Amino acid sequence: MSLPGFILICLILTWSKVVFPENMLAMKETIKSSTPTLSDRLHNHVLHLASKIGQRNIFHLHALNAAAAYISNEWAAQGYQVKVQYYQANGVQSKNLEVSRIGTTKPHEIILVGAHYDTVEGSPGANDNASGIAALLELSRFFATVETERTLRFVAFTNEERPFFFWGQMGSTIYAQQAKARNENIRLMISLEMLGSYSEKPGSQSYPLFLKYFYPDRANFIAMVSNLASRNELNQLVLAFKSHSDFPLESLATFEFIPGVAWSDHLSFWREGYPAVMVTDTAFYRYEAYHTEKDTPEKLNYSAMAQVAEGLFHALRTLKLPK
Repeated sequence: MSLPGFILICLILTWSKVVFPENMLAMKETIKSSTPTLSDRLHNHVLHLASKIGQRNIFHLHALNAAAAYISNEWAAQGYQVKVQYYQANGVQSKNLEVSRIGTTKPHEIILVGAHYDTVEGSPGANDNASGIAALLELSRFFATVETERTLRFVAFTNEERPFFFWGQMGSTIYAQQAKARNENIRLMISLEMLGSYSEKPGSQSYPLFLKYFYPDRANFIAMVSNLASRNELNQLVLAFKSHSDFPLESLATFEFIPGVAWSDHLSFWREGYPAVMVTDTAFYRYEAYHTEKDTPEKLNYSAMAQVAEGLFHALRTLKLPK
């Protein structure tokens, strides 16, 4: 067998698309949509972070701290008590932020939803990753008055972008290591990584390797991606989302070395043995302004973002995890 053929077979064997019965649509609940208001709130978050504050990283420390203050103030206004995890990165005091909604019957089991609030140098970071933070803030708002059996924890990570990405001073790396040291039972980590770019144009979506033969060529969907070890949790999250939302969703469980699969904060949790899933618009596989000064708020589709956020809310509310 040729090497390309072998790689293709391996990919096919590891893809984790969830197949739904034809009567699944009958199982969907009728949802009273809050999309217009939610869309406006998402837009306002992105505008504040990407336009009013702009690029935010340790090279623009005042802006990075302003973003952290904005997130903290939003959470406080929602009624949460904000916890801050301080650490040193390149000699600069850095901080992760977290709030929690304690579970009613399984408080020691944690579902963690996270997004990074820093940007790559030179970019205002509307999609990467003000869009993820905006969704994080709105999910926490939804759950401020909704009880869940497991604890829901919302975390805003710092220092995801270079020069920290992949190495030990990533905010999520520090966080995941300390969570493991405390023996925390994180049943699932969900990383919100770029949620704002969508297109109905044919050919607007690209892929690594052979995936283009099995996935749509239009960038009109949200993606959920995991490593092989997290595929069962991925499948349950996909099922929960699709049971409550008609927004197009594609999923993939595959090898971590495929470009983009491990490129966010979920990697830190994989390294500590926690199951984790990235929710993403696929970043540079569709978004031409990725990591540039052109990553600005007017390029994002806030109506689509609202549908994704609302779908995630219902998915988290009803999620059944593997035992």
